[in-house]
Amino acid sequence: MALRNLDIDLLRCFVTIADTGSLTRAGERLGRTQSAISLQLKRLEEQVGRSLFLRSPRHLSITPEGERLIGPARQILRLNDATLAEMFEPDIAGSVRVGVPEDFATAHLPSVLAAFTEAHPLVELEVTCDLTLNLLERFHAGNFDLVLVKRQPTQDVQDGVRVWREPLVWVARDRQSAADFERVPLVVSPEPCVYRKRATEALDAIGRGWRVAYTSTSLAGSLSAVRAGLGITVLPLEMVPAGLATAGEEAGLPPLYDTEIALLEAPGLSDTAHLLAQHIIAALERGA
Repeated sequence: MALRNLDIDLLRCFVTIADTGSLTRAGERLGRTQSAISLQLKRLEEQVGRSLFLRSPRHLSITPEGERLIGPARQILRLNDATLAEMFEPDIAGSVRVGVPEDFATAHLPSVLAAFTEAHPLVELEVTCDLTLNLLERFHAGNFDLVLVKRQPTQDVQDGVRVWREPLVWVARDRQSAADFERVPLVVSPEPCVYRKRATEALDAIGRGWRVAYTSTSLAGSLSAVRAGLGITVLPLEMVPAGLATAGEEAGLPPLYDTEIALLEAPGLSDTAHLLAQHIIAALERGA
């Protein structure tokens, strides 16, 4: 029986479709048209003699045969990419320590970091999520190469490179519940927390009473408390999940400053860490 070879480009197309759940989004990630992606998928299915996805006008789901292929396909791609990196980019290697606020890491950063590691598979990332003030303390102690931190938009521009800015909003279970309290029950992270300080200072500025009703170290815990009606929290606008409501003047809540994310680089940064910093800046500036 003649040996058959799997095409690397076709496997990459297949894995990208599986990861994005869409031919269109796969095409955007790979820089190809939807029709080109569809053709590549068809060619791979012809090679393996199996249907890899079930298609409908609004849904794309992987078949059992596709599930069998996805693991080996990822291994082949990792080996291919690592081999090419070892041959052509031997200096882009090593470990980079990155500190990130949890909410920003959850919403915006995974795809940015994934794209970097896919392009440079010899680089090992060590990502730590924490409160901004804790990240800054550890950064100045030499524990991170790069940190992304929340800051006031009016803060000194020399204090890092701004990579993201978006509005902060009050978030409640529903708009009615946001107006029902004499003293605003806050769902916040433990001190020190930029959003916690932003909320209390804004309420103090208009003379509105408040109390800390629920403190959580995680974003998931805070959102659960808000969904249960235990209080109101502060989030970037893009991070407000479905099922929760934004609130404002109609509930007697003051406007909030925008949130701003800045990237700080440690002195004596390695070439690899600096390359990651430039990648983060470019990727987030496109999305901001």
